[in-house]
Amino acid sequence: MNILERGGFGRRLDVQSPYILTAYHDDRYPRGNGKLGPAEGNTGKWEMYYGEDVPGFPAHPHRGFETVTVVENGVVDHSDGLGASGRYANGDVQWMTAGKGLQHCEMFPLFNTEEDNPLDLFQIWLNLDSKHKMVEPDYKMLWREDVPVIEKKDVNGKNISVKLVAGEEDGIKALKPTRDSWANNPENHVGIKFVTLEEGAEYTIKGISDTLNRAVYFYNGNKITIDGEEFGEREYAFLKGNADTLIKNIGNTEAKILILDGEPIKEPVAAYGPFVMTTMDEIRQAYVDYEKTQFGGWPFSRAEVVHDPSQKRFAKHSDGRVEYPEGE
Repeated sequence: MNILERGGFGRRLDVQSPYILTAYHDDRYPRGNGKLGPAEGNTGKWEMYYGEDVPGFPAHPHRGFETVTVVENGVVDHSDGLGASGRYANGDVQWMTAGKGLQHCEMFPLFNTEEDNPLDLFQIWLNLDSKHKMVEPDYKMLWREDVPVIEKKDVNGKNISVKLVAGEEDGIKALKPTRDSWANNPENHVGIKFVTLEEGAEYTIKGISDTLNRAVYFYNGNKITIDGEEFGEREYAFLKGNADTLIKNIGNTEAKILILDGEPIKEPVAAYGPFVMTTMDEIRQAYVDYEKTQFGGWPFSRAEVVHDPSQKRFAKHSDGRVEYPEGE
């Protein structure tokens, strides 16, 4: 049996090193009010998180880890204390290394004024080893046009789709992450894959190493089997990292699965609020530093930053460089 542990999940997924947490935002926001907020106002009926006018997370600090934000459906407006900003959506990925510390803001503007505005988004917190916890902050956009998506057939001709955010599949490598990421060293075997299985399809996860941590999250669909054991939607399994494991979609609709791989960071973890370090003294120092410096401050007039509704997808970096996805 390759299953080491199984369980259910809601918005927050259980994880193993090198991951700190994974949050799944599956929200069905109503039609917009023309100002990127909900037409019915913030009545408490929907998850607004900390946004007053627009759903999302106004300016808040991080130190000591990185966030990988994967948008399946919806729009995210990014801003940070270094002056960087961006808009990404519908398949795009943002990889941000907080390093020694910065503030950032993530808002979820509601563009559609005639229909609902669904949001499907994963944010994965990937730890940094102690050597890289205090590196300079960095951020990178992985546009959907560039992220590898491997389309293939199983032994019965059923469709399999693998979106490769990190790692490798069938000899195809993911785009490079930020420069100081734990994922930058191929020996760390970091894999972030979104697998979609047609009804009746089967997919084998290949074994990598006996020290690898591996998790499978079944987040959308009806029923699957993992190593012959049945799982329903919103269930997960931790697996042996050195063994091939067969997943079958036995439900009556397509199945969507997130797979997280990685060699563990063999160091203590001290996590409190928005900071992840190796000791509690370092956590206390992070709070002292933030109180003194605000990690460089906040260059915007509001903590809740939303870009102009007419703005297309873009990424503005702290050095002033601006990039757009190809064709936009």
